[in-house]
Amino acid sequence: MSFEKIKGKLGFGCMRLKNDNNIVDEKVFCEMIDYYMQNGFNYFDTAHIYLGGESEKALKKCLADRYDREDFILVDKLSYSCFEKQEDIRPFVKKQLELCGVDYFDFYLMHAQSAGSYKKYKTCNAYQTAFELKKEGLIKHVGLSFHDTADVLDMILTENPEVEVVQIQFNYMDFEDPVNQSRLCYDVCIKHGKPILIMEPVKGGRLVNLSQKPREIIDSLGQGSYASWAIRFCASFEGVLMVLSGMGSMEMMKDNVSFMKQFTPLTENEKKTLLEVAEILKKENLIPCTNCRYCVDGCPKGIKIPDLFAIYNKMIELNVFNKGDYNKALEISSPAKDCIKCGACERACPQHLEIKKLLNKLYWTYES
Repeated sequence: MSFEKIKGKLGFGCMRLKNDNNIVDEKVFCEMIDYYMQNGFNYFDTAHIYLGGESEKALKKCLADRYDREDFILVDKLSYSCFEKQEDIRPFVKKQLELCGVDYFDFYLMHAQSAGSYKKYKTCNAYQTAFELKKEGLIKHVGLSFHDTADVLDMILTENPEVEVVQIQFNYMDFEDPVNQSRLCYDVCIKHGKPILIMEPVKGGRLVNLSQKPREIIDSLGQGSYASWAIRFCASFEGVLMVLSGMGSMEMMKDNVSFMKQFTPLTENEKKTLLEVAEILKKENLIPCTNCRYCVDGCPKGIKIPDLFAIYNKMIELNVFNKGDYNKALEISSPAKDCIKCGACERACPQHLEIKKLLNKLYWTYES
């Protein structure tokens, strides 16, 4: 297996691009791509469901139409909601290629695999279909992205040994987390000899927007942004091929490039210190939402769940009841009381949050 085209360990995640109601700011995106490429990186990650389908289109205009195909690595995914039977998969992949403006994907991932979603991929022969498309040259490497426990990952890789790469959620806060199981999932990848792609290295911004005590501890380690410590933590582990960062601004881009261009692994003491910070963060009792927004599209009542959770977390962090902030959020979102407990959000949530219970908690906190 050869991934020699990949340059550097910093991947450009295209789920959180600067946008206005999912309309991507193409000028900013072009500037970010140019800066990223000029500094020696070339790995772009997207999915059809990102930004309501606009991420793929923006990559065509801002990347594929402006650079030679051999100059960049492009990753796309087969998402759960995008097919119902095996016959849907081939035309869908071809549609994605057209939307992205390319004739092949360097990596194609079975998206957000879990015990529940994997059943559908297995029933529809999704893995086999992807490998058929690889033989035809439409895909270079087939992999999966994963959100579940280590035993489920072990089962999937045992049943599909031909899988070439695995993308897992991995960060210092989730390292020993009993739900996300970053370390245990990492160990399964190593056991099966799979190169590892990292997503959520800063846990949706949670490891950047820190309270005072964690900031002081990390500041004692030396210079560097809080994002730099989180991303370098991930990139320092053996077997990690790429660390994705969902960069939405040139400021974020420049910061990430500054420490990943000449990457220096963390020392064991630095890793240990960050794991100590993780224990402090877990005691803060914040809702561990990463703002991926997978829950929003399927909500029949139009509740912008991550936005409401962000208001609650702000209240906990500042220890200040902020009913006004909550009411302002309701200008764009239905209130928590409108939840009909259908469970669509929980089925979509990669963090496996008990969203129905949390929305009920918000109702009693702000609306009752």
